[in-house]
Amino acid sequence: ASPTTTSATSAEREPVMPSFDITSEVDMVALRNAVEGANRKITGRYDFKGSDARVEQAEKLLTLHGDSDFQLEQMLAILLPEMTAKKIDVRCLKHGDVQKVGGNKVKQELTVRVGIEQEQSKKIVKLIKDSKLKVQASIQGEAVRVSGAKRDILQDCITLVRKEVADYPLQYGNFRD
Repeated sequence: ASPTTTSATSAEREPVMPSFDITSEVDMVALRNAVEGANRKITGRYDFKGSDARVEQAEKLLTLHGDSDFQLEQMLAILLPEMTAKKIDVRCLKHGDVQKVGGNKVKQELTVRVGIEQEQSKKIVKLIKDSKLKVQASIQGEAVRVSGAKRDILQDCITLVRKEVADYPLQYGNFRD
């Protein structure tokens, strides 16, 4: 190809601005390991002997089964540190209500939130726009892409979002310069 054709194609391409993605991911393998570890501890504990206490996992849904509300609390006290030890942010869990299952049995469902929900994405984009930082934020499916002219501004943006969104586990990655 002649030099004129290559310069024409590179001139047509717009300059790539530095950008990064805000996502919310959960390592499902680590989650399964945490659930298995919690179940091992539960079956080994004296106060759970003879009970049907266990944690079941079906993809993004954890179900705690126990004999009482107190037992469910005890199981959470075992499960959450197991998750933390496996580097899983426990804020990804959405706690359902405790349900009676019959007799004196109870269960509680914990939904594992993966990806940023639409409503949360809109809040993040609005937060970034209202901050007057010179960046653009756009919703890309279950992630938010932020682009700006300078890397420093992007880092200021990460600091802002980290400070303002404390109740939702977010990761900042896919940095492009």
